[in-house]
Amino acid sequence: MEIISKSYLSLSNWQRKQNAANNFSAVLPYDMEQQRKETKEMMDDLTNRDQRMMFGLVTMVHLADSKEQLDSDTETLLSIARKNLCQMSVLRWQQKDGLDTALPYGLRKIQALRTLTTESTAVLIPFRAQEILQNGGIYYGQNAVSKNMIVADRRKLLNGNSFRLGVSGSGKSFSAKEEIVSIVLTTNDDVLILDPESEFGYLVEALGGEVIRVSASSGTHLNAMDMDRAYGDERNPLIEKSEFILSLFEQLVGAGNVSAREKSILDRCTEEAYREYTANRYTGQPPTLKDLYHSLLNQPEPEAKGLALSSELFITGSLNTFAHQTNVNTKARIISYDIRELGEQLMPIGMLVTLDAIFNRVIQNWRKGKTTWVFADEFYLLFRYQYSADFFYKLWKRIRKYNGLVTGLTQNVDELLRSDTARLMLANSEFLILLNQSATDREELAGLLNISETQLGYITNVAAGCGLIRCAGNIVPFENSFPQNTKLYKLMTTKPDEAIR
Repeated sequence: MEIISKSYLSLSNWQRKQNAANNFSAVLPYDMEQQRKETKEMMDDLTNRDQRMMFGLVTMVHLADSKEQLDSDTETLLSIARKNLCQMSVLRWQQKDGLDTALPYGLRKIQALRTLTTESTAVLIPFRAQEILQNGGIYYGQNAVSKNMIVADRRKLLNGNSFRLGVSGSGKSFSAKEEIVSIVLTTNDDVLILDPESEFGYLVEALGGEVIRVSASSGTHLNAMDMDRAYGDERNPLIEKSEFILSLFEQLVGAGNVSAREKSILDRCTEEAYREYTANRYTGQPPTLKDLYHSLLNQPEPEAKGLALSSELFITGSLNTFAHQTNVNTKARIISYDIRELGEQLMPIGMLVTLDAIFNRVIQNWRKGKTTWVFADEFYLLFRYQYSADFFYKLWKRIRKYNGLVTGLTQNVDELLRSDTARLMLANSEFLILLNQSATDREELAGLLNISETQLGYITNVAAGCGLIRCAGNIVPFENSFPQNTKLYKLMTTKPDEAIR
């Protein structure tokens, strides 16, 4: 305030001198007029906009390998400052004092201050750099603005559901594999992967996990009727399994083509197929779809014969891979369900059986007090089939209650966003990683997630592993690199000339 008073005093003195010389029409010189204008603006800030007066000093330290280079750099810095209407001066014979002022000692050795309002002072301090740093979290990269580490713990969010979106080659799978490695090495949590492109198998095997390669021609089998006492959502396991069998037959026969009479028959035959197994308190081998098939054939109604005939291809025919007893380890800590070779005909059923196995593993782990991480690659494939889309949507909404966290990965963002169900899932996910996007996808995502034009620049024509992280509503640009001269990199990369094969 003293400075403002002095400014007004100098203006008053000048005016008084002009009046004493009978020069009543004198006009203030330009520099004094500017001084009065700036003083008035500052007074308005202090009185009307709740600003405060601050003393500020900006000290910049730059180094060079030689005196000539130092002089050249200094002249460049002064030139840039002048272009931006900023005055800078060189600290001659005060280099040590300048260095002491710049270092984080909390000392000021340079006795040069200028007055600033709090608004002007805030420009000099990066208050707007959003950070993500949660104790016990996983490293996801480096903040592109502040260069600080980004560490997030998805288990502490409202829900741990996540998407990774980006064009092919943007680093989606690599990012997910980094997260899987961190989970395996730092926690006791289980990891389940739905892998339609056979991209996770080598890493899972290297980590001591189980790769279940399911196809019509392989010797690997998953029993669609697997059930134990822990099956289902704290209800009668048989009721839950009966609902699953109804969904399975609707996939076989066609959506909406299973009548009420046929549903009653299926429920009756399901109970009959499990009668001996439940009587033995869920011990021994569970029944298979072949047992259900024979039960259908033994029913007197013609509809039962029709159901048996409709399902024959997938039970006694050439696509009967889910009609055998399970012959792989489904209790491993890390499991990758490789469904690449299922084929178009078997894919809808394969999706349903695999998702059923994953969800019930999540429930079993919950009852043991364990957390389960689920990763679904090429997520858009799930929404090509109505029942797998509905099943996964329910899983997305319910899995949080069972200490589960789901991650969906896809490059076909536009195809994914055509589904209203997928849009709801995306909007309600607390953790998103957005990598390089195509032009149409950027527009869709900007509208759905309220991404600004400046933030969109971080997902436009950027290198692999760079983009935006949205964590609990906060959007932070990030960059991530991984040392390429390691075996772990070769296990995680999908580049044909670098990956271990």
